[in-house]
Amino acid sequence: MPADTASLDRASQAIGDLFLAGRVPDAVAQAVSRAYAALPGEGPAVAVRSSATAEDLPDLSFAGQQETYLNICGGEAVLQAMQRCWASLWTARAIGYRAQHKIDSATVALAVVVQALVPADCAGILFTANPLNGRRDQAVINAGWGLGEAIVGGLVTPDTLVVDRGAGKVLSRETPAKALMTLRTETGTVEGPVPAALQRAAVLDDAAALELTRLGERIEALYGTPMDIEWARAGGQFAILQARPVTALPAPAADEPAPPLTWPLPDPKARYARSSILELLPDPMTPLFAGLGLQAINQGYVRLGEEIFHVKNVFGENMVIQINDYGYYSLRFSARQILIILARVLPAFSWVLRTAETRWKNHALPAYAAVVERWQTADLGQMPAQALLQGVREILYAAIDHYQSIQAGILPAAYLSETLLTQYYDRLVRKPGDPTALTFVLGFDSQPIRAEKSLYDLAQWSGQQPALAAFLSATPAKQIAAALAQETPTAPVPSGDWNGFRARFSAHLAQFGHGIYDLDFAKPVAADDPAPLLETMKHLMGGRTANPYVRQQEAAARRTAAVERIETRLKGLKLRWFRRLFDWAQRYAPLREDALADVGLGWPPLRKMLLELGDRLAAHEAVARRDDIFWLDEAELVALAAALDAGAPTLADQGPAVAERRARLQAEKRVTPPPVLPQRGRWVGMDLEKFAPAKTGQGAGNKIVGIGSSPGQVTATARVLRGPEDFSQMQQGDVLVAAITTPAWTPLFALASAVVTDIGGPLSHSSIVAREYAIPAVLGTGVATHRIQSGQRVMVDGSRDEVTLLP
Repeated sequence: MPADTASLDRASQAIGDLFLAGRVPDAVAQAVSRAYAALPGEGPAVAVRSSATAEDLPDLSFAGQQETYLNICGGEAVLQAMQRCWASLWTARAIGYRAQHKIDSATVALAVVVQALVPADCAGILFTANPLNGRRDQAVINAGWGLGEAIVGGLVTPDTLVVDRGAGKVLSRETPAKALMTLRTETGTVEGPVPAALQRAAVLDDAAALELTRLGERIEALYGTPMDIEWARAGGQFAILQARPVTALPAPAADEPAPPLTWPLPDPKARYARSSILELLPDPMTPLFAGLGLQAINQGYVRLGEEIFHVKNVFGENMVIQINDYGYYSLRFSARQILIILARVLPAFSWVLRTAETRWKNHALPAYAAVVERWQTADLGQMPAQALLQGVREILYAAIDHYQSIQAGILPAAYLSETLLTQYYDRLVRKPGDPTALTFVLGFDSQPIRAEKSLYDLAQWSGQQPALAAFLSATPAKQIAAALAQETPTAPVPSGDWNGFRARFSAHLAQFGHGIYDLDFAKPVAADDPAPLLETMKHLMGGRTANPYVRQQEAAARRTAAVERIETRLKGLKLRWFRRLFDWAQRYAPLREDALADVGLGWPPLRKMLLELGDRLAAHEAVARRDDIFWLDEAELVALAAALDAGAPTLADQGPAVAERRARLQAEKRVTPPPVLPQRGRWVGMDLEKFAPAKTGQGAGNKIVGIGSSPGQVTATARVLRGPEDFSQMQQGDVLVAAITTPAWTPLFALASAVVTDIGGPLSHSSIVAREYAIPAVLGTGVATHRIQSGQRVMVDGSRDEVTLLP
């Protein structure tokens, strides 16, 4: 019986002994010896592989049922390996597998294939269709270092890449720590440690992954079906080892919606632009944020207009709208609105600058923090669903009021103060040999820099605990995060070290874990998904990144020396103006980063409240899993919350709507939203594209133009990061390529050699932090994340405003 493992083992052992005791027929032995002797080299290494007649059937692969022997040298050793392969037709697992699937063992036979061994630097498996979702337009690659047995045998967690075959683009990659690899020895193979420098390194860059995918497509075309292919790579050249049809492939998923090709205007006479708060929303908005979030943003603009201009409804009630699920400012105003703005803009702007710091520090931030504290301590599990929803709205409205106090205060004060200082210094003060104006606004402490130093301190402490450091270095970040959630350590680490690390990391998250990667609350922050932060911390443990304390001290020392140099030379009015502008810029440079870092202060409790609702909806089978709640629209959630509170026994299944919306937004993410609509449009006589945070009309050549926001030139490997889920891909010295970076991205700058973004300008967060790190930055390209591929070599020239794509 297949389930009687003891009898299967006994039968297998007896049959194997008979094979090994037998003698290879002379004719076969002589033919094998002649063929082996004809191979190039002296005593060449070969792979001896099994190929059974029952293998690779349409529905059954038999993968792993028979044996393969690698690095076999010498004619006699090849004959012995052949006997062991023949015997492997009768291993216990092979006999049981055939019995389970009702295949008569008397009908099967096995051939042995002998191949010249590829001295692989790396090896793995390629599926020409995605075995998880059935997508025929996606390929999936597993890759590991050394020969392929460690991967095939499941001894190592390999890199996993998903490739869009049609677009010729790597969609995603996972690069876990790889501790083991199969190594050649004089008598065969052995499992040995991966060199430390390679454990976290990507086995294949994007160019190699695409080359392998193209080989797989040729094999698929030959056989007319999706294929499961074993491959190896040596000296930069791929070799195909074997190929079999993919079995048990799911039916193809429903075709994704096509990406939008047009951008229909809600009002053909209006103008639309993506800037300001929408720079924090680089992706299409999830349905729930588009309801609750946009409502809070638009109501916030109503209140802000009244506060600044002392007139109701200056900006209208729909300042921000959606086009293809991307957010846009609507810039159509009535004659009345334009007259009010023009008549009051100067006194309003003066008030904005004069009150910027006090409105944020003394009013907006404390009010926001008070709302957050009230909901952080609430017993969410005991609250009615509608009360939770009301709490979400309260936090959202306080968050938007907080952001808009920054937008209409701290940000313009920071932009203006740095711009005026730079213009004054460059035109009236600077002489040959003097430092650049950037020197005067660097080296200040701010919340993102404090967060980086806190993480650096934690990494240094962890590196001094040998068992803890070994565990953290060898363990994927998601597993570390899961272990941190446990009360007792699950790792082979002394409890004192583990508890110390857990307490320190918790304290870091409590102070800095609310930093947002994206304003859309569907995207986790570090407080509820610390894996991306742990990935960065592991890099900091390696000691290859600069000490942030030293970097900041050196920048501060250069600033102090520059100020003293200038002040000893200037006199009278020119000196007073320099001091005044310097003091103004010095005050707002760190204040801007402090303010933006707290935008997501309420996101951890807000997400807990929504996910609590998601758990309740999942328990009633209205959604499949808790985070499906973000794909409901506001009206649906309001109705479902009321039904939950009313004790409804069943709720309507939202699954089809959730699936359709996920697919639609995934398709929309594949396009670059125009920064201005209609494109090349004008508004009150101004060319809006000149003020857009992203360039338009980029050609298809090897040059991408943007805004050079931090000087210098670097040639390095690009790493395209769509969000925190990709942070594990970042390696020391990579060029960081992203849609936009927020303060929560700051620790990655310690790894980056340069920065390129789709959105941003000279005074954006990316620019300010890049200058702190003295790395080149080209921002606002509009197309970087679509035109640049991970693993591609690029030259970033922050002094010439361009990125060059290299062969």
